Amino acid sequence: MTVLLIDVGNTRIKWARFDGATLGPQRAAAYLGWGGEEFARRVIGSRRGLERILVASVAGKRIARSLVLAARQSGAPAPEFVASQRTAGGVTSGYLEPWRWGVDRFVASIGAHQLAGRRAVCVVGVGTAMTIDLVDSQGVHRGGAIIPAPTLMVDTLLRNTNGIRRRAQGGAKGGQSLFGRSTRDALAQGSRYAAAALIERAADEARVLLHSRKPLIMLTGGGAPSVQSLLRSTCVSVPDLALRGLAVLSAETNGLNASV
Repeated sequence: MTVLLIDVGNTRIKWARFDGATLGPQRAAAYLGWGGEEFARRVIGSRRGLERILVASVAGKRIARSLVLAARQSGAPAPEFVASQRTAGGVTSGYLEPWRWGVDRFVASIGAHQLAGRRAVCVVGVGTAMTIDLVDSQGVHRGGAIIPAPTLMVDTLLRNTNGIRRRAQGGAKGGQSLFGRSTRDALAQGSRYAAAALIERAADEARVLLHSRKPLIMLTGGGAPSVQSLLRSTCVSVPDLALRGLAVLSAETNGLNASV
């Protein structure tokens, strides 16, 4: 059975095909301005052999409707939209109200738990926001944190502080250490180091909470490379982590569908 797995973020869409055993190569694009025809042509493509479409989306109902239209235009199966659950894919949500746990974090945590095996893992998604979720070795989600990702930190400062915005325009690049030698670099490096410091603090907090060694840090999202080189704890980067979680869920779809 071939399943098209789709992960829709705030600005980018990622997709891959899964044959029940092997996950195909991930593809990704910014989807701003796309309608049904673009999703049909660029994401769904050929419907040959395609039996299901499984989607995790944080993009809202308009994009969901565009995907439904795209599938209809392509003669493909109707998309199934995943919703966060109390327990699925080997992971049990630690949220008091599980449906409030973002579906992007939900599926990424499932993928991370599968890859980490019997080790606890801090799942770090670096996109528009940066999210950190702790999943213990038994698959229990212990909660998470959400902060602006480095790019959003910089954008917020540029938008809300006239002096910094003015001084950051142009100028020489001042190196790659924490201590930038221009306002432009002070912004870039300060945001990167702030994100990395919080990830390290999360790993330390997790070690104390779980009474064990530090968890593995698993990074995903387009901004992951900007912080990975700064981390001192053991970490790995898995760009297709959400798709891997969807692949796990493709075997257990009962109760996972969200309304469009």
